[in-house]
Amino acid sequence: MRARISNGKIWIQHDGTEIGIANQLVALGVPKDDIVLAFHEPEIREFTDFGTGLA
Repeated sequence: MRARISNGKIWIQHDGTEIGIANQLVALGVPKDDIVLAFHEPEIREFTDFGTGLA
């Protein structure tokens, strides 16, 4: 797994976990809007349940 924090959001750049680190973060109380699935292209992110990383 590779992630970074930028502009108050958690950017997941690679997730090789079975459950998914984004799902684990949500279970711990992190809002989905604060998680960006950076391994998806920006055009695809808007169709996910998570943040887009756009302002």
